Amino acid sequence: MAESEANQNDNAMEGTVPVSGMYENWFLDYASYVILDRAVPYIEDGLKPVQRRILHAMKELDDGRYNKVANIIGSTMQFHPHGDAAIGDAIVNLGQKDLLIDTQGNWGNTLTGDGAAAPRYIEARLSKFALEVAFNPKTTNWQLSYDGRKNEPVTLPMKFPLVLAQGVEGIAVGLSTKIMPHNFNELCDASIAYLKGRSFKLFPDFPAGGMVDVENYNYGERGGKIRVRAKIEEVDKKTVKITELPYGQTTTSLIDSILKANDKGKIKIKKIDDNTARNVEIIVHLPSNISPAIAIDALYAFTNCEVSISPNCCIIIEEKPVFTDVRTVLKICTDQTKELLRRELEIRKGELEDKLHMSSLEKIFIENRIYRDIEEEETWEGVIEAIDRGLEPFKPLLYREVTRDDIIRLTEIKIKRISKFDSFKADEHIRSLEEELKQVLHDLAHLIDYTIAYYERLIKKYGQGRERRTEIRTFETINATQVAVNNAKLYVDRVGGFIGTGLKKAEFVCDCSDIDDVIAFRKDGSMKVVRVSDKEFIGKNIIHLDVWKRGDERMTYNMVYTDGKDKRTYVKRFHVKSITRDRQYFLTKGKVAGRVLYFTANPHGEAETVTVKMKPGNNLRRKVFDYDFAELDIKGRAAGGNLLTKHPVNKVEFKSKGISTLGGIDIWFDDNVKRLNTDGIGQLLGSFMADDRVLVLYSDGSYELTTYELTNRYEGKGKIVEITRLAEDTVVSAIHQDGDSGRVYVKRFQIETSTADKKYTYINESPGSKLLFVTAKPGPVALIKFSRKTLEDESIVLEEFIDVKGWRAIGNKLTDERIRKVEMTSFREPVPEVEPEVAAEEGEFVPKDPNDIPFEVVDTREEEDNPKGEQGTLF
Repeated sequence: MAESEANQNDNAMEGTVPVSGMYENWFLDYASYVILDRAVPYIEDGLKPVQRRILHAMKELDDGRYNKVANIIGSTMQFHPHGDAAIGDAIVNLGQKDLLIDTQGNWGNTLTGDGAAAPRYIEARLSKFALEVAFNPKTTNWQLSYDGRKNEPVTLPMKFPLVLAQGVEGIAVGLSTKIMPHNFNELCDASIAYLKGRSFKLFPDFPAGGMVDVENYNYGERGGKIRVRAKIEEVDKKTVKITELPYGQTTTSLIDSILKANDKGKIKIKKIDDNTARNVEIIVHLPSNISPAIAIDALYAFTNCEVSISPNCCIIIEEKPVFTDVRTVLKICTDQTKELLRRELEIRKGELEDKLHMSSLEKIFIENRIYRDIEEEETWEGVIEAIDRGLEPFKPLLYREVTRDDIIRLTEIKIKRISKFDSFKADEHIRSLEEELKQVLHDLAHLIDYTIAYYERLIKKYGQGRERRTEIRTFETINATQVAVNNAKLYVDRVGGFIGTGLKKAEFVCDCSDIDDVIAFRKDGSMKVVRVSDKEFIGKNIIHLDVWKRGDERMTYNMVYTDGKDKRTYVKRFHVKSITRDRQYFLTKGKVAGRVLYFTANPHGEAETVTVKMKPGNNLRRKVFDYDFAELDIKGRAAGGNLLTKHPVNKVEFKSKGISTLGGIDIWFDDNVKRLNTDGIGQLLGSFMADDRVLVLYSDGSYELTTYELTNRYEGKGKIVEITRLAEDTVVSAIHQDGDSGRVYVKRFQIETSTADKKYTYINESPGSKLLFVTAKPGPVALIKFSRKTLEDESIVLEEFIDVKGWRAIGNKLTDERIRKVEMTSFREPVPEVEPEVAAEEGEFVPKDPNDIPFEVVDTREEEDNPKGEQGTLF
């Protein structure tokens, strides 16, 4: 009894499926469905299923006229088993891409984010481009629709890399895809290059324009990244204008991000005006104390004016999702296009051969009166046999064997056609078919050339107005701390040892931003860098507090301290370029607390003179003496410094202000990003001191003076011909054509203006005036190339042609002839000034001042504290 019950239980368990297994299978089925039928496009046509079904439904409705989108949605629902809202959104998305669908009505605005009107109000039809590249029922593979009532394409026979032109984004189960849109003409050019066996590049191009940095694009492969920016122009000192948007942003989202950054204190603006209609125009009004250049950098740093996008090229290949790159996708699409064109040629070849066969057969049948052979026949089979016998002598001339169907088609020829048969027209028709067949055979034999011609035809037919909209640029790295607006105030409680922005009743130090670092020095010779916060304990007896900038090579600290271990007094000058935040450092010789007697922070390496007063009660001859920090080299913060005296010091007092000992700053100009830098990138402009200026010469005949601040922006102001450091003897040489007289003049002038960040035009501003040549290099020699071929080229030494005059002067007339081009062939190198020490013989010291005699120095520090053999003066 027990055994029978156990057997029954075992039998019952055999058909049982564990719940965990059911969920696993169902989840895999669901994931596969979402990946293959919802989110990820197919490589064959670059479309998701809903998009494919929309285009197929529109093709069935196509009669050349517009259809209501509501009607298209209804037709698409015969093939797509989802709601009308999803289909309507997909149609609007396709229509806004302006490639496959011609639209009529209010389809929304991708710039502002405004939605389209209701489907019953807007209309659409397939574009001519879509009809040419996406449809051919003869090369389409078909399948039954979801309810089995209709046929729908498995994929459309797309003869174009559509997925790269439109771009796509989709989130599936366990994976996602994000393919950037690319330029129509560049895709065709890339396909042509691939077919010719050449290398090619592909970079994104966005409908809203903007700028893109593709340095890390990695051709869209997973793990790559691009940075996209809005285009921002400086209108005047109080206004900047956004004219193009970064990809994925609308004017609404962009303005919201600007307002949020303003509310958080990252940037400061007065107001924003959105004048966007057909083109983007967002006017940002700035407070009077905000520089437009810094404001533009701040917009990129803290708002959606710059966004980072991570492409992820995932596409369905052979019913599987594949992670690849856009170049591979283009190669596959190009190969598919070539195969589709081959199939179309093969189909056309068969059609032409069939037409030639029937045309020749009909001509033989009528001209040789074979139709009379059937007059005596009484049965259908007899008629067929009679015609076949009559054709027998001519069969070798035909393109293929004569079939029963061919004979039946001959019997269906009407008497009217036979009576009006024109042998000459028949021969012309056959000849035209033969010429077309010959061309088809040629195209099949030269399929690559035929495919190249196909892409060239697409560019010629549909490429106009599809030029690149997004500018490819290399973006500079914007230091957020340099462009952040000072939105907080820093206070210090020197006695209690607290610093922060919340100590409203304590001593005010400076304005700062909430992302700044603060450096604090204490009386015991210790130092610490912390992030700005509401309240932070640093330690008592704070002697100096300020905002700290990482990597600052100009800020120099001058210090006199008594060491806590050996009780001697030392002097040191040092930078603090890098540290670990929230870590305490000792600036004295050891880690024993010392006593700071004198401390200053000097933004440009100034070296003052101090008076040292010794403690009374000793036998020193000089109990008061002066010390000049200019005699001391600048070292790192870890250096112990030079020995000032081994005797006790009472106090150190400031005596007189000194000058900078750092010399000038070498400034470079990077033409790729149109920015100045100190990293040695681009063109060296020279060594700049505090009041030096940058001279910028533009192609429109204007110049501008700017400071050498690294936050300066030079893009958007015009094409830069030359940029250099302005020296006292700088002379600008220019050749320009006067718009009123048409004459060409030469002028040389020095810069007389001093206002920075303002453009001055030095040529006639009338229409037709143009700058032919300009340089600030000394002694230029210009080669004049005339438009008239009978005139020989002429070289002119400009400084011999005309003297230096005022910058408003028109100059001396060069010629009345039209000039085709002016080139600079050479220029005179400036003669460097020879320093007395350089002029002396090697090893000989020649002092500039008779009192400038070197003195003997004695090193008193331990070796471990003096790795580089620093020297000091012993008193």
